[in-house]
Amino acid sequence: MIRWNEETEQTQQALLTRPAVIASKAVETSVLQIIEEVKAQGDQALLKYAELFDKRSNPRLVVPLQEINDSAEQLTPELKSAIEQAYSNIKTFHQAQLPQDMKIATAPGVECELKYQAIDAIGLYVPGGSAPLPSSVLMQGVCAQLSGARTVVLATPVNGDSLISPAILYAAKLCGITTIIESGGAGAIAAMAIGTPSVPKVNKIFGPGNSYVTMAKQLLSQTQTGFAIDMPAGPSEVLIIADERANPEFIAADLLSQAEHGADSQVILLSNSAQIITQTQQALNKQLKALSRTEIAQRAMENSALIQVDSLQQAFEISAQYGPEHLILQIADATPYLPMVQNAGSVFVGDYTPESAGDYASGTNHVLPTYGYSKVYSSLNLLDFFRTYTVQSITPQGLKSLSSAILPLAQAEGLDAHANAVSVRLEAMKND
Repeated sequence: MIRWNEETEQTQQALLTRPAVIASKAVETSVLQIIEEVKAQGDQALLKYAELFDKRSNPRLVVPLQEINDSAEQLTPELKSAIEQAYSNIKTFHQAQLPQDMKIATAPGVECELKYQAIDAIGLYVPGGSAPLPSSVLMQGVCAQLSGARTVVLATPVNGDSLISPAILYAAKLCGITTIIESGGAGAIAAMAIGTPSVPKVNKIFGPGNSYVTMAKQLLSQTQTGFAIDMPAGPSEVLIIADERANPEFIAADLLSQAEHGADSQVILLSNSAQIITQTQQALNKQLKALSRTEIAQRAMENSALIQVDSLQQAFEISAQYGPEHLILQIADATPYLPMVQNAGSVFVGDYTPESAGDYASGTNHVLPTYGYSKVYSSLNLLDFFRTYTVQSITPQGLKSLSSAILPLAQAEGLDAHANAVSVRLEAMKND
């Protein structure tokens, strides 16, 4: 157990430092080579990577539409129902975020508009790893569907000679996605950013991935004209604030549900009760043994900390400093404390609101800023799939009135042509 006020400022800072993100020069060099190969070889490069990295003996790229349409028949009734329920809840929450155009007269004869337009072509990346992730398809796919994007491409790796998961296909079908590419890693990102005969070129890519995927997104966003990515990514993390009556078994379960994501994940508990921390440690030791990913979770726990604080207010101050991806409040009455929440990707309030709910089916998006980026980035939302632009319309009288602001400013900035664009119109009004 760590007592916050007994530690030096240097130690306190170290406790809140994330594990280093792997972004070595070797990764960058490899990704740059992959990008160049995709540019030169297109589909053939992706097929080569599928054999090399995913161990596929007879890889393919495009999933046939019939296979997508038939995916529901391959699912158990329980899994099919779960995907449908999650889809419904996620869609309900995000549908309420649909933006409205705005029009306002800033002055007589001067009308300005703010308009929203869906990003034309969207790329969605869903990692493969050790298990398929239909929840990641839903979180991204629902937003793409609601935005009305004309082109939506989903890329996901398939391991070995197994078939692509029907759960992935059915989640995509619900989201109206018909272009699914069996390709992963930096190659898939490059293909979507650049375009190949089989992979449509997109304007923006969403979704998490390993260090190669992250590096590819960053490099391509700097070199491809008109191409963007969703947000910087880092290892997954959770911070829990718990009071003296919190349930240690719940706390341990929530900490481990995040720790099992990867060895570089980080979990932190802040509590004003030494007893709760002691009991949570005991619960962690017990629950760890029952996990299928025990080794991964155990390694993640080495990057983590159970910290005793003097007060809940101090806990919120530490949380704001850390900026967690997930913030769980296991507090008797969290309402008075909610105004203290700062720099959190998503907040889970109460004993019966596990982080797992947000990951799958409550309706909020599980694509969140990590590694402290919650201080400047937001959780994925529908507006990320739109761009805005403005429109202005000015009458002759409106321009005449506005000229008293335009002309002095243009002259002060030494931009004669700007001033002249107004003056010639004023002269035309006189002649008319």
